[in-house]
Amino acid sequence: MQYFPLTLPFYLGLIAIIMVLIALVELNVLAYAYEKMGVQPRYVFSLLILSLLGSYINIPVARLPNQEVVSNQIVSYFGVQYIVPTVKKWPGTIIAVNLGGAVIPTLLSIYLLRRNRLYLRGLIGVIAVAFFSHMLAHPVRGVGIAMPTFIPPLLAAIVAITLSWRHAAPLAYICGSLGTLIGADLLNLDKIQGLGAPIASIGGAGTFDGIFLTGILAVLLTGPFAPTDGDYPSRNPQTHTIGE
Repeated sequence: MQYFPLTLPFYLGLIAIIMVLIALVELNVLAYAYEKMGVQPRYVFSLLILSLLGSYINIPVARLPNQEVVSNQIVSYFGVQYIVPTVKKWPGTIIAVNLGGAVIPTLLSIYLLRRNRLYLRGLIGVIAVAFFSHMLAHPVRGVGIAMPTFIPPLLAAIVAITLSWRHAAPLAYICGSLGTLIGADLLNLDKIQGLGAPIASIGGAGTFDGIFLTGILAVLLTGPFAPTDGDYPSRNPQTHTIGE
């Protein structure tokens, strides 16, 4: 089950953002920002590119009863155009997990959670973002569940800064990724029936763009609140980041 969740202009826009990030890191503008997350800059791009390419892959996990589904359409929501894949003789709505928008962000969030030992604050932050995401997410016919693109990173940054300025960067990624997946997607699965979406992808169309941007904007927004060089564990030779 492979298809890109966004139309070409928006997908190219995400690629352009990665290109800008590469340029900024080469100029040492963002290198420290990503170290604060516990991931070395040269590996950040691998994760971002994997997430972007992984958005093409949806892993089926369940199927809803037969119904008429929407096919071969482009649906606009808050200015973003989402692709409804072309299907024939489709058996209803397939519930799937998106590789780039769910699997990779979840694995990285778990790593950051364990590395920084943010168990309690992480739990509180995820619950907070999940609550607001659930309130703001809406069912969109043909697509599934969607929410405004910039809401997840903004929510994540506010919650992370409130809970822990010292660990705001990794906490923002954890809250933005897991909170959005739980609040917008998982808690709204009961609204999928009747939307006519051929594929309801967790972390896919409708939320992928927000989760992807969380990995970028959350760090940038929390950057000014991060600790000084001597305070953060990644500057300590006894600690390690991904890739060391």
